[in-house]
Amino acid sequence: MTDLPFTTRFDLGVDVPPARELGRIHVLAAGGAGMSAIVRLFLDGGLVVSGSDAQDSAVLDSLRERGATIHVGHDPAHVAGADTVVVSSAVREENVELAAARTAGIRILHRSQALASLMSGHARVAVAGANGKTTTTAMLTVALLAAGADPSFAIGGELVGLGVNARLGSGEAFVVEADESDGTFLAYRPDVAVITNVQPDHLDFYGTFDVVRAAYQMFAESGSARLLVTCSDDPGAWDLACARREAGALVVTYGTDDRADLRLVDVVGEGLSGRARLAVRGTDSPVLEGAEPGERARAAVEALTTLDGLGLEVALPGVHNLLDAAAALLAAVVGLGADPQQVLAGLAGYSGTRRRFEAKGEVGGIRVVDDYAHNPAKVEAVVAAGRQVSAPGRLVVCFQPHLFSRTRDFADRFAQALSGADVVVLTDIYPAREDPMPGVSSELVSAPLAATGTTVHDVVGLDAAVARLRDVVRPGDLVLTVGAGSVTTVGPRLLEELAGVST
Repeated sequence: MTDLPFTTRFDLGVDVPPARELGRIHVLAAGGAGMSAIVRLFLDGGLVVSGSDAQDSAVLDSLRERGATIHVGHDPAHVAGADTVVVSSAVREENVELAAARTAGIRILHRSQALASLMSGHARVAVAGANGKTTTTAMLTVALLAAGADPSFAIGGELVGLGVNARLGSGEAFVVEADESDGTFLAYRPDVAVITNVQPDHLDFYGTFDVVRAAYQMFAESGSARLLVTCSDDPGAWDLACARREAGALVVTYGTDDRADLRLVDVVGEGLSGRARLAVRGTDSPVLEGAEPGERARAAVEALTTLDGLGLEVALPGVHNLLDAAAALLAAVVGLGADPQQVLAGLAGYSGTRRRFEAKGEVGGIRVVDDYAHNPAKVEAVVAAGRQVSAPGRLVVCFQPHLFSRTRDFADRFAQALSGADVVVLTDIYPAREDPMPGVSSELVSAPLAATGTTVHDVVGLDAAVARLRDVVRPGDLVLTVGAGSVTTVGPRLLEELAGVST
């Protein structure tokens, strides 16, 4: 892998040594969700780890308790004696610790490369996609645990049942959520690659959808090509599946359409759950089409056949969650040889991750659910799931757009995605890493949304959002707070105010 046009800061083509060979490790921005997970995994492996962050936090306290040396504030002296420094894309080049490490010639790894070093010696499973990768990764982890395995894992959300988002296990498999936002998912080189969908997102980084597609192509080609699992319902993923088959790779697809190798039929959604029957294509299945014959290919077909006619059930609403479960099922059974019945039982008992259709509470007949959805397809899926759960009551959505560039690029699609709600409270844009852009505001979404007939309330600030929701909700409503930013605080605050009114 030599031609890497997607990033200039990190050499993703270089072979990363196993974690045990990294020496003393220093992690910048150690208090973040993703970076603290890296620290925990290194500590699980018995390695010597230090870290730093701009502000102290409970997360940093937990890392200290685990044995890490943690500094508050950044100082070049913190990297003295380190053999490896780990950073994320959010750490700027002018960071004094990163600059000192570069000057001293210390090995510098991106977070994804650090994970790749931890995956050395394991069966590598990486889950990518614009939508559904957190849920799919979490479902796969839970399913493998139910099947008697003890996988290592790193997930973008905390598993509700375990209370952690990363852990070093004793089993063969290492499962990671592969973030495509900055191209660094190319570091993982998976044995089993799962791609839930290929859609135009993160255009502030990639520029065009063609470059996004090229990145996923490189991700699919970067590993040992044991198996690619991808969704036939998604045009971008289907095109990639066809291209990989033509190149001789082993590919298994899932979906609701007739061309899927594993098809979901008789789909039923009831309240907070969904179920489907699994149908495997017969002799015309293209699983072996173009794949080199051999024991691995025959074993894949045999494993796939065992799923025919079985029932798939998840305790989450929406077809998108059933599709994510199907991806996890294929990765576990076809990719890793897990027992189908045990995997299905694990999926049925999956209790979710934080901020993925997470129930926050109910007061006076008004239910509140929080979700991290922040691109149009995710928002559309969560609104559809909310519509299923809210019936026969109203669906009220509080949406906080994430990033000025994403709002600019997809305003009309956001409006379409939100149009399934009865009422939308639309906040101002959460900037995250971006500066404001002239002419870009949440009004780009509210105007076309109002034209669909959906009732729209534009507010500025989360205080105003809570107040407006308090005024408009009524018993029987389902309130969804949606977005990747600070909107997650709105639901609990609304519940507190509703409880105060009712007492």
